[in-house]
Amino acid sequence: MKLLAALLLAVAPLAPTAEPVVISNGHVDLGPKFVDNRWTVQLRDDTTDPATWRDLDTVVLQATSKAKVAVPEDPAYQFLGKPGQSVWVIPQVQQAGIVWPGWNTQDTEVATRVDREVTWSLEGVRGPGAFTLFLNSDFGKPQPVFDSRKPFPQQTGIDVNTHVHGNWTFDAQGTYLLDVAMTAKLTDGTSVSDRRTLRVYAGDGTPSTTPAETAVIPVAAEPEGQQVELWWFIVGAVVLVLGTTGIVLVRRRR
Repeated sequence: MKLLAALLLAVAPLAPTAEPVVISNGHVDLGPKFVDNRWTVQLRDDTTDPATWRDLDTVVLQATSKAKVAVPEDPAYQFLGKPGQSVWVIPQVQQAGIVWPGWNTQDTEVATRVDREVTWSLEGVRGPGAFTLFLNSDFGKPQPVFDSRKPFPQQTGIDVNTHVHGNWTFDAQGTYLLDVAMTAKLTDGTSVSDRRTLRVYAGDGTPSTTPAETAVIPVAAEPEGQQVELWWFIVGAVVLVLGTTGIVLVRRRR
């Protein structure tokens, strides 16, 4: 009987897994949070009221064709590709119809228990193309934070109780798996760390949760006016927020 039960369990269909929540518009933040007293990297979803903290394996961020632009002629942006090449850019400044991901260390328990800063690491990237994250400086020049074409891990420091936005770029359509980790030293001297996978889909339609690393699906170019408008948002503004006021310093670690 035990053998029969084991065989039945082996051939029984698996329970369907829940479909991930797809967020293609509105504000979200990647950040640490204590869940049942355990340091955990989650996504704060502000598209709901009240905001919802989501496990990263239950959500996909989608950059639709509204985020698709052409790489400008400016040599400062050559790291994105050749001039005229299409890229999906989630801009540092919020724009209607495009998801607006940032990162923060503002959770109440995080802000009170962390000593000084959180270290955010990019451990690896899987996807059909290159991923970059950069900030606009005071003079509009890009300041790279992460670049999937460079060696891993890559790190940046985030001061405690801060909130930052940047430009997230993807140079081919498809699903990207960003292997991220956040570590910190607490005021009691202990160290905490958590490592998760953030999924981002560049393109229209229904996002896939797994990357097709060799499949690049061509998409018709967006009208030039829309591309110029989005670059105006990217180049022309800097979002650095400390709580509701002040200045955030994001230190690039080499």
